[in-house]
Amino acid sequence: MAGFGKSLELFFVDGRPDGILTARVFNWTGHVIKSPRTRIKDVLARPEVAFSGIYLLLGEKDGSPFAYIGEAENVAKRIKDHDLKKDWWESAIFVTTSANELNKAHVKYLESRLIDLALGAKMSALDNLRGSALPKLSEAVVSNMEEFIDTLLVVLPAIGVPLFVNNVVAKPVVTTRTDSTPVFVLTNKKNGIIAHARLVEESFVVLKDSCARKIWEGKETGPFSYRLLYEKLVGDGVIDVAETLGHFSTDYAFASPSAAASVVLGRTANGRVNWRVDGSGQTFKEWEDAEVKS
Repeated sequence: MAGFGKSLELFFVDGRPDGILTARVFNWTGHVIKSPRTRIKDVLARPEVAFSGIYLLLGEKDGSPFAYIGEAENVAKRIKDHDLKKDWWESAIFVTTSANELNKAHVKYLESRLIDLALGAKMSALDNLRGSALPKLSEAVVSNMEEFIDTLLVVLPAIGVPLFVNNVVAKPVVTTRTDSTPVFVLTNKKNGIIAHARLVEESFVVLKDSCARKIWEGKETGPFSYRLLYEKLVGDGVIDVAETLGHFSTDYAFASPSAAASVVLGRTANGRVNWRVDGSGQTFKEWEDAEVKS
């Protein structure tokens, strides 16, 4: 049976996308607040931030993403007493409940599980070495906490927190044409690159053993450069650069064809033109346009 959709309500407290943001899901007790560090004084004055809960501090250290996951019976007090001394973080996420239903065991469980999930996703280095041991909870309470986490992991990416999103595809993607989605191929004869990809739900998945550039050749720099993604995938071993060409060691899900093409080619690229339907030569853009019109 297919799962039900979820309704997410976002409220921009300041009327600006870069200010304080609250997020709620219908029929979920959780309450999420996102704030830039520059507005932390205003957020800590909100009554719900004095509840029991967990919090995430997000920023950069040594030029790479860095994060901390913590818990407290009074989140606001913990931030004031301890974490304002950390100078690297730029934004914070606070997760409590609407009626302060979480107790100390609940928040320690959530903290431990989220640290493990973040370490597994490898999207950011953590100020936590690892989570504390899971507290002993009843089977029913563990089920409730896992359901709480499931919903939270829907909310966080929606508000721009990809800390727990692991783009490595857990199971190999079926590469035969058994459905309406074709295999796409990207070739660069000069450099001997051949890469294959499939659309899988909302992701553009480059398939295992696809080639990629051994080094990044583009001149792009800055926080939004695909160079950072390329370097991360090399560092994490998703792209193996031990031989003349890089090779994908596993299927990997990108947010767009252009992100995938840029990483494969080692420079910024228009994936809607570079990727072509294997066998027909139709560009991704032409295929997509034809799908819309059909």
